[in-house]
Amino acid sequence: MKKLQLLILNCLIIVLSSCDSFLDIVPDDIATIDNAFTMRAQAEKYLFTCYYYLPAHGLLEANPAIAGGDELYITESFRSAAHVHAWYISHNMQSSARPRCDYWTGADQQNNKSLYQGISDCNIFLENIQKVPDMTQAEKDRWAAEVRFLKAYYHYWLIRMYGPIPIMDQNIPVNAGEEEVKVFRNTIDECFDYVINTLTEIIDSNHLPDKIMNEAEELGRITQGIAMAIRAEVMVTAASPLFNGNADYKGYTDSRGIEIFNPNKSEQDKKQRWIDAAEACKQAIEFLKAQGHDLYKYTSLEYTISDQTRAKMNIRNIVTEKWNQEIIWANSNSIIGQLQDHAIPRGLEPGKEGNASVGGNLAVPLKITDLFYTKNGVPITEDKTWNYDDRLELRKATSDDKYFIKEGYTTANINFDREVRYYASLGFDGAVWFGQGVTDETKPIYVQCKQGQSAANQISNSWNETGIWPKKLVHFKSVVGQTSGFTKITYPFPVMRLGNLYLLYAEALNESGASKTDVLTWVDLIRERAGLEGVEESWDTYTNNKKYETVDGRREIIQQERGIELAFEAQRFWDLRRWKLAYQEQNKPITGWNTQYSTNEDYYTEQLIYAQEFRIRNYFWPILDKELYSNKNLVQNYGW
Repeated sequence: MKKLQLLILNCLIIVLSSCDSFLDIVPDDIATIDNAFTMRAQAEKYLFTCYYYLPAHGLLEANPAIAGGDELYITESFRSAAHVHAWYISHNMQSSARPRCDYWTGADQQNNKSLYQGISDCNIFLENIQKVPDMTQAEKDRWAAEVRFLKAYYHYWLIRMYGPIPIMDQNIPVNAGEEEVKVFRNTIDECFDYVINTLTEIIDSNHLPDKIMNEAEELGRITQGIAMAIRAEVMVTAASPLFNGNADYKGYTDSRGIEIFNPNKSEQDKKQRWIDAAEACKQAIEFLKAQGHDLYKYTSLEYTISDQTRAKMNIRNIVTEKWNQEIIWANSNSIIGQLQDHAIPRGLEPGKEGNASVGGNLAVPLKITDLFYTKNGVPITEDKTWNYDDRLELRKATSDDKYFIKEGYTTANINFDREVRYYASLGFDGAVWFGQGVTDETKPIYVQCKQGQSAANQISNSWNETGIWPKKLVHFKSVVGQTSGFTKITYPFPVMRLGNLYLLYAEALNESGASKTDVLTWVDLIRERAGLEGVEESWDTYTNNKKYETVDGRREIIQQERGIELAFEAQRFWDLRRWKLAYQEQNKPITGWNTQYSTNEDYYTEQLIYAQEFRIRNYFWPILDKELYSNKNLVQNYGW
């Protein structure tokens, strides 16, 4: 892994410049390209140039899915200090004059990476790799398969953002005429089929390793299992309502009169997308299980801990324990340090308030905490034993609560009798925070964030608007220093894990007409790890409905399960879009606790922080105006 990171960072290969448009990239230094493939060592540098363009999935300034939706809220002050361009997206301030997090051109996101430039470099690599003399054919084939995967993935990333895009399977020739450069956007079906077919060809070639054997140098590189899992995700995305016969874009044509969103589809055609996606998920799961992947469970005996804390660790460590058996693909060029800085309260431990190494700026809105189930495994609005109307009333924790909430501490009812993922994922006033140098459960660290307490908001650059932190992102062995320093156990950001794939499979099965039992089997495996009964048992015992009996009801359950299980893993942002639910969910207000007060009665009042607005046009990014001026064959996305 270290070699992979260093080669990406230190690679001296020239990144080829473009003309006025990022789509008319042509090689402008043939001699340099030829030299890059004269020896294996030089070709390897070019290989890692292709990896260099991978979006930094775990960086606030690079991944719009972290802070660009409704899952985490940051202040304008922190946005400015940390250059978080996704803030503009979450605040409906996107524009075609300056698209934020613009991976088409590379502007306003980390390292200014244009994915079209990355695709161009991938094409150059594929055109030349067979020329390298001091490599075996097997190694050439493996490297070529890796780069083909990267090229397909970069197309996929752009498709999720912009919808139909111009496919760039080959670079435009050096002697291309002006009209050849002015490409059209392919239809959305052509785009997805290109990515899916490319990934299928890679998988069928068997040129990728089943797993990484040289872990010291190669962790993070593409394997057969990664290719299969990402193909499954792509196919589920292609089958989802935003992309699969979306009638909202009926009549939206380019200058050729082609409806580029393919809005006219039969119900059977749309269903077939789901059937194919389910099969891809099944194949990926079977292959990955055979390679030793499984749902993570914390089995370490390093500490003597309660069953309740061990259950929390089953959840907390899924993300933070690097390369555990559940991780299918983690981005080794996106190491999580910054997110930990701002997912932990400044002043978590009394006496350490002056340590400015911790920001604590990532705030979880109350509507996200509401997603988590009660301890009975059903929504808080449906559990007939849980009083939703009294959720803001005050209650003192007893010894029965001590592994979740500090015994004797008064907090709101909403924090009591919730599922274990609530306590593993969230840090709130009164919440026990296991680790950070303290593993004695009789003397727990706990959050104290009302005014006058150690973790209260005091400084503008360390300001949590809601009073709730995404604890799940902080490794339990990361330790804040007394007056300075934050010793972090870093980890690569998980792009795909088995729990995600299980829920994608359940979703595809449900939409393709599979039986209730087949669908819920995969949901229940996730719930079992969280200490919950199966869907049927939980709903039958604790609610007055049987929504699991219908496709619509199961869809709602699966969507909520994804929101809980994958919280803060940069999934909800894309999920809400592909389900066409962003307009519904991101027009709800962002609220939190009244953090400027010191008494329980004042603090535990829900306050409006931001009236979020999402318009239909926000489902897709605008294309930079300059691109449209350079190429009249491109058509702008709706509403921009």
